[in-house]
Amino acid sequence: MLILENTRLLDLESGEARPGSHVLIEGDSIVEVADRPLKSTSARRIDLNGRTLLPGLIDAHFHAVLTESNPAHSRQIPLTLMTGRAAQLLRRALDRGFTTVRDMGGADWGLRTALAEKTIVGPRIYIAARGLSQTGGHGDLRARVDTDEPCGCSSALPLLSTVADGVPSVQATAREQLRQGADHLKVFVSGGVVSPNDPLLSVQYTHEELAAVVLEAKSWGTYVAAHAYSAAAITHAVSAGIRTIEHGNLLDESAAALMAERNAYLVPTLVTYEALRNRGAPLGLSPFSMEKLATVFAAGVRSIEIANRAGVRIGFGTDLLGDMHAHQSDELTLRARAQSPLDVLRSATLVNAQIVGASGRLGVIKPGAVADLIALQGDPLADLTLLQEQGRHLDLIVKAGDIHKLTF
Repeated sequence: MLILENTRLLDLESGEARPGSHVLIEGDSIVEVADRPLKSTSARRIDLNGRTLLPGLIDAHFHAVLTESNPAHSRQIPLTLMTGRAAQLLRRALDRGFTTVRDMGGADWGLRTALAEKTIVGPRIYIAARGLSQTGGHGDLRARVDTDEPCGCSSALPLLSTVADGVPSVQATAREQLRQGADHLKVFVSGGVVSPNDPLLSVQYTHEELAAVVLEAKSWGTYVAAHAYSAAAITHAVSAGIRTIEHGNLLDESAAALMAERNAYLVPTLVTYEALRNRGAPLGLSPFSMEKLATVFAAGVRSIEIANRAGVRIGFGTDLLGDMHAHQSDELTLRARAQSPLDVLRSATLVNAQIVGASGRLGVIKPGAVADLIALQGDPLADLTLLQEQGRHLDLIVKAGDIHKLTF
């Protein structure tokens, strides 16, 4: 049992700060939140002395096993090395105050189990397993000289995605990801920046193929996320019943209106383009990829503004690779170019909790919620940079009732 005393609790639902708050934690859950001291003869007490308390952050587009800054280099990385590096990336995410991540391709049920049983220290993780790609699509990672799909038993790269074409094949592949414990499914519906061959504006998969994946997800009580950049690809995905649009940099007003009508979510990932723009060429990204990068980088903030005006619910993701994960918290200030600090924090807590199906359990500080909490001196609504610098300003990090960091 743990009592956090004398905190300035930041209620992100109302946007109000509640000084003089006290929080009682039993096991992994919050039991009571009060504006008076809480009585207990057995609880450990931590006096926060006016520090701001807010829910642990959630990153809804994370890649734990893409440990190389250039994904193509993962072809030479054995699974053992990948797992060791993934453990380090996950721990550092928790150090930054991210108590939950949604992996968008690569992580499996083994990594999720290792985190749950505390063999590995890091955030809880929701997994997509392998994303589904059509032949030649963004998730088709073969070089043009390759004829066979690479085996996922030997290196890290094939864990990201798998190729499936036609309704029977995508159904079987979707069922296989669900059989292997996927919490949600992912499909590639447009071209991408780092894929070597597909045009950025291509629209991938047929309506029938996408609808088949959505049906399989719904039959398991879950949903489908789509990698999609162009307005045409976004409209294509949402029309088939896909629930979250990842990236969405080339969103237009018509596609945004459809997303709002269908209650779809947008998960922008601005920071990955910022990082790749600075480091892509030295990492060996081709001129074709760098040209695509310039297109999506220029449009990222505008897409969020369009989604805001249309009433689309906006989540928070980063999509970083390898050591570029160090820039994870920079997404907060990049997003402040298009959203208020309060809405940025809501995206990284309340909205992302909705996305992973944990409303009321994650992203809030209230009785019945999981005890995922971070505390710091100062007001992040006035200065989002307090959540940067690799968690340097975080004095307390609690994940599921366990203290990960305490510096006072």
